[in-house]
Amino acid sequence: MAIGPVQLIVLGFQNPDFHGEIIGELERLRESDTVRVIDSLAVYKDAQGEIEVEHLSNLTEQEAIELGSKVGALIGLGIEGEEGFDEGAIAGAEAMADGIHMFSDEDAWDVLADIPNNSAAALLLIEHHWAVPLRDAIAKAGGFRVADGFISPLDLIKIGVVSEAEAREMHELEKASTGAS
Repeated sequence: MAIGPVQLIVLGFQNPDFHGEIIGELERLRESDTVRVIDSLAVYKDAQGEIEVEHLSNLTEQEAIELGSKVGALIGLGIEGEEGFDEGAIAGAEAMADGIHMFSDEDAWDVLADIPNNSAAALLLIEHHWAVPLRDAIAKAGGFRVADGFISPLDLIKIGVVSEAEAREMHELEKASTGAS
């Protein structure tokens, strides 16, 4: 089975008020074979920066057994405390022995440091099924990924993709969620 491009998305929540909308949308995307959530974690960071982690998933039981806690391994966080961290370190060492090299220190992304104190974050490791044929076509043409990233709605005004009103509305929603001014 070919795996699609995989992305780690970190979503912050100042005052989380979940009613199932996010899980519902992820389920819809899974049912349409658009994306698959490989793994997800909820991270709560208190005012002192101490973290609490909860594993979330919409995987089947078999997929969860097969994949394990991948987000924790990627970001160096053992979900099962010290034992889980040790297991993640062993898995990383085995991958290195097999010639697979993880991030260098200069390329590393300290996800946990980016989460503000006194907030929560959802870390979603998503496989983009829809992109498999595109990725394969690019590879056949000799292409490769150089970089990627999400573009702010405010930047989309400049290139005419959204109206100023639409961008401001999206920006206001984001701003209201973070408490920023």
